[in-house]
Amino acid sequence: MEYELTVIIPVYNEEENLLRVKEEMERFIKSAKKKSKVLFVNDGSKDNSLNIIKKICQNNTDFSYISFDKNYGLSPAIKAGFDHVQTPWVGYIDADLQTSPMDFNLLLPYADDYQLITGVRANRKDSITKNLSSKIANGIRRTFTHDGMDDTGCPLKILQTEYAKRIPMFKGLHRFLPAMILLQNGKIIQTPIEHFERVAGKSKFHFWNRLIGPFSDCFAYLWMKKKYINYKVEEKKI
Repeated sequence: MEYELTVIIPVYNEEENLLRVKEEMERFIKSAKKKSKVLFVNDGSKDNSLNIIKKICQNNTDFSYISFDKNYGLSPAIKAGFDHVQTPWVGYIDADLQTSPMDFNLLLPYADDYQLITGVRANRKDSITKNLSSKIANGIRRTFTHDGMDDTGCPLKILQTEYAKRIPMFKGLHRFLPAMILLQNGKIIQTPIEHFERVAGKSKFHFWNRLIGPFSDCFAYLWMKKKYINYKVEEKKI
């Protein structure tokens, strides 16, 4: 049976989490509603993350990796994952495991009918400041994009790969994935998932890069929306 879903896991200095990530992903793979594999994207980690990833992927066909020459950021890591995926569906989850890979099974039933399915983090276990900044940022994005999504920053998503590969990514665009699917006349849906406290490693985001960056990115999105090229081929002979 061929793989149907590739789960992208961006990694930046997550050495304390990676063995737990391996165990949780193996647990999901055994129960996945579509045959699944994992693609680590090492985003120029400065700790021992790459060596751990190599050991995880050794002699394990369900796990593979690509590694950057330096740190580029989350959006480039996701973009690189999209570029290298060959399965019909592509998923995304953070290496901090504040969301559970098992919840991909809550998203997968929608995969045939929607081009993007995203989780909504219920009962978030983050600090008051983090929750507040995310709430404000989501409100700003909804005002600009009208995507109707309550939690675009949720790090648990599934996309149809052909749509994911057509997204013209820029830094910060990982927050606009639902809106970018809508630009392609795709359908999106959200569903509640569990959320957990971070138990190891450090968050790469803080109050200001959750607000200032996303706000300025909204104007980049509006420019892109105005200029976006979308077409559908009716017939062809090539």
